[in-house]
Amino acid sequence: MTDKKKTTIILFSGDYDKAMAAFIIANGAAAYDHEVTIFSTFWGLNAFRKEEQVTVKKGFLEKMFAKMMPRGADNMGLSNMNFAGMGPKMIKHVMKKHNAMPLPDLIDMAKEQGVKLVACTMTMDLLGLQQNELIDGLEYAGVAAYLADAEEGNVNLFI
Repeated sequence: MTDKKKTTIILFSGDYDKAMAAFIIANGAAAYDHEVTIFSTFWGLNAFRKEEQVTVKKGFLEKMFAKMMPRGADNMGLSNMNFAGMGPKMIKHVMKKHNAMPLPDLIDMAKEQGVKLVACTMTMDLLGLQQNELIDGLEYAGVAAYLADAEEGNVNLFI
């Protein structure tokens, strides 16, 4: 058994601000030498989608999900005050003014710090997402893998 503390985060939300909070916490925990896992499921998987369109064969419902969901971390809406897309533009402007890292940079930092980024395979199947539609550097697993990590976790969060 290792003495290293473990932090696990379930990223369920597809909201930019909530995903940012998850990655700020993950990066902070990694900086404090925690083993960190972010298990992304349902709408949280949008943070892992590539921004560019990837041509893949899909059925009708999967195509509809793909069109309705934001493509990439930088295109996610806010949980509050989205204002038909103006809210994210405003918050990104304020973040830039205050030198805060945008979500795509926080994701890159998490990868650099060795945060384990896991995409939920069951949800991928339900939403019709395929591995080549998601960013590089992910692991793919089901809930049992998350539970194995969380069972040893000192901090377990659901965002």
